[in-house]
Amino acid sequence: MKLGTTAFREINRKERANDIPVKYYKRAVEDRVLDFEEVVLGYDAEMAMEEASRCMQCPDPQPCTLNCPAGNDLPAALWHISQGEFLEAAMIFSATSPLPEVCGRVCPNLCQEGCALSCRNGAISVGKLEEFVADEARLAGLLAIAKPAVKSGKRVAVVGSGPAGITVAEDLLKLGHDITVYEAWPVAGGVLVYGIPSFKLDKQVVAQKIQDLEEAGVKFVTNTRIGEQITVDTLLKQNDAVFLGTGAGVEASMNIPGEELNLVYSATDFLIRANVPPDMLPEDRREKPWVGRRVAIIGGGDTAVDCARSSIRLGAEEVTIIYRRTEAEMPGNKVERGTCLEEGVEIVYLQAPVEYIGDDDGQVKAMKVIRMELGEPDRSGRRRPVPIEGSEFIQEIDTVVLAVGYWPDPLMGETTPKLATHKWGLILADEENGATSREGVFAAGDNVHGPDLVITAVAGAHKAAASIQAYLEGQEIAWAGAQEQ
Repeated sequence: MKLGTTAFREINRKERANDIPVKYYKRAVEDRVLDFEEVVLGYDAEMAMEEASRCMQCPDPQPCTLNCPAGNDLPAALWHISQGEFLEAAMIFSATSPLPEVCGRVCPNLCQEGCALSCRNGAISVGKLEEFVADEARLAGLLAIAKPAVKSGKRVAVVGSGPAGITVAEDLLKLGHDITVYEAWPVAGGVLVYGIPSFKLDKQVVAQKIQDLEEAGVKFVTNTRIGEQITVDTLLKQNDAVFLGTGAGVEASMNIPGEELNLVYSATDFLIRANVPPDMLPEDRREKPWVGRRVAIIGGGDTAVDCARSSIRLGAEEVTIIYRRTEAEMPGNKVERGTCLEEGVEIVYLQAPVEYIGDDDGQVKAMKVIRMELGEPDRSGRRRPVPIEGSEFIQEIDTVVLAVGYWPDPLMGETTPKLATHKWGLILADEENGATSREGVFAAGDNVHGPDLVITAVAGAHKAAASIQAYLEGQEIAWAGAQEQ
């Protein structure tokens, strides 16, 4: 049956008259808070078919596809799933993303926001369907990457092994180029390993993808921070092109008194020590973080939620996320926030710490908190939090985790002459082709835009890879000056 036909839509209307979403399996709260195993178990085959059959196969332009940064043909994938053709659906997802098994687990599903059913009983659970068919394809051996039949003789260095780096490496490998990926951490995977907790994304899922790339010919060099041991200029001498996909891993600070106290953790340090196996960590970060009974998480995004859920699993009894605005302005994934509340975390709005107070041993014991009210919108469009004078109070606490934002590592700009950067280290790259101010150097992902989604990094990296290919073929790739954001 042809996709998008009136007949198919009529069948769906009759069979799914009530349009009730099919709920996917999740582990029970009392079980999942005891370990770092994945929480969402997803769909079985029958459930997946039923949920996919809700798709109305909207006529073009289809809002779900328009909402996907990678332009995934979601109606076609959902049609195949509704017919039990899971492997065919997986191939559609993998045609636009090298990480369908990852995106299905961690993407906040912008496509679902565009789903025409959102205003009725709820959007189709596209992410969990993508996860299901990707896992089926993995079991069937369909996600392996074939070695290129013909080698081009060109070499490309990829800096960073997160979503952007993986995408560029795979795209260019398939075109016959020799690819070397450099990663600062001990294990390849970047933010997928060291930034996303295992209860959302099992490390083995990422390891399988890295293994696919290695078996197809990609070389990974770990424990190597470009800009420190090796410069971008050195990579340019050794390769025909360089891609920078270093992400945004430098944490912001509130710069308030007491941040240097013991048991005031940065989010990254806390998360990796909490959920990454010790043999995948540097020797000085293998000890689990100590949380005590009362933990305060400062921030309102997904990282704050991840830290809070990790604290519960480490044995904390009272875990509170403290956010300076209201829930309406909160930047993170609403579904993840709900899961966090299910697990016993409390969220307190319109408050912010102004000082951390230590004991005689230099260990945090309390914090001074001020109440907030919302003022006029700031540049982001969110209403600005305004401190309420005289509203300060002292809150006793055993552990603090700072999850107040990220920036790219400025080292790349500092050690690479004529590489244009802005905003504390963001690389200026052309939006359409990934070109930077240095010839032969391209960039995409969080080190260009700041912290964003996996699929956003993938979409930008596809563009950069296409431009690198054109550059290797001798075409001139212009840098448009990349206006500051």
